[in-house]
Amino acid sequence: MFDQAVSPGPLWSDATPIRSELFSLERLEQHAMTLAARQTVIASPPKVSSLHKRLADNARALRQAYHDNADDAASGRPTVPAADWLLDNYHLVEAQIREIRVDLPPGYYRLLPKLQSGPFAGYPRVFGIAWAFVAHTDSHFDAETLRRFLIAYQTVQPLTIGELWAVAITLRIVLVENLRRLTDQMALGRQDRSRADQLADRILAPGGGHPDLLSGAIANPMSELFAAQLAGRLRLLDPDVTPAVGWLSERLATQGASVDSVVRHAQERLGASNVTLRNIITAFRGLSATDWSTLFEDVSLVEAHLRRHPGHARMDFASRNLYRSAVEELSRGSGRSEMQLADMAVTLAANSTRDTPAADPGWHLIDAGRPALERAVGFRPPPRLWLRRLGI
Repeated sequence: MFDQAVSPGPLWSDATPIRSELFSLERLEQHAMTLAARQTVIASPPKVSSLHKRLADNARALRQAYHDNADDAASGRPTVPAADWLLDNYHLVEAQIREIRVDLPPGYYRLLPKLQSGPFAGYPRVFGIAWAFVAHTDSHFDAETLRRFLIAYQTVQPLTIGELWAVAITLRIVLVENLRRLTDQMALGRQDRSRADQLADRILAPGGGHPDLLSGAIANPMSELFAAQLAGRLRLLDPDVTPAVGWLSERLATQGASVDSVVRHAQERLGASNVTLRNIITAFRGLSATDWSTLFEDVSLVEAHLRRHPGHARMDFASRNLYRSAVEELSRGSGRSEMQLADMAVTLAANSTRDTPAADPGWHLIDAGRPALERAVGFRPPPRLWLRRLGI
């Protein structure tokens, strides 16, 4: 479990696809800054339903959606283009879910700063950031766009080392969530079209088209997909011969709609779902192909502060990561910000005698100068580290 499971809440009960106004790159950067100013983290967040449980629910729902659409395809029943994308790429979806489970263990999740309020209260701040990115790009992934989004966010509010490493994971979580919502929408649409076809068969049967026989067979109000499918089946019929055609138009008029409008909206909805689902699948591939080590160092403010020391950038990635991990550990045990600690290490190195070990920030972060730095910042080692130092 990632956190204590409670009632799911409105976040998971909303089945609307994660899709909002599509932003240009410049508008996306502005939104990142607005989001940063609005998001507030809290030390004791409210208890929320487990992300792990939601991921498991999504995995089950997507597996069922795959089998349902595969059955339709095998039986020769028509499928929408979005369903074809799912069928062709379900193996990729399963791989993303497995990767999330491996890369976000409970201990790591607990350390991520959580939001105080809003629709994502109790969830990691980086989860809310990933949700906004997915919503305003229509699930399209571009590494450079993400880099600029994260940089813009941090002009207002810095993100921790752990949060930046979690960006890829939380993007996958949000994309899987969006895919589940789209497949739920597809399932409802399939049911609507099936019910419309059954009703059309009744209407086309001898004596079956009288409006009095239809009143109890149609929900009030009619869904647009149901109405569009029924209209499509009846479009070539003569209203004088089949009164149900005129009845359908009158019934839609009471809902403020028309046959033309429901057909158009249904086509637009199917088109939008197809684009979003295609973007999700393409995003999964893009996430797997991205060099996250490079992207992390491009956006990490801690890395930028450590690079004030002239030798830091010349080290290999593993050595730089060792320094950052020490900064992260010192921050968790002292309550000081990661950037402040990175600055302290660089300043201590700069003030030390040249060509001595102390002239490198690593001497203060991971070597003989570490005890003095710990005392200066009031570091309290966690039990695991304390026991290791005692040799236990």
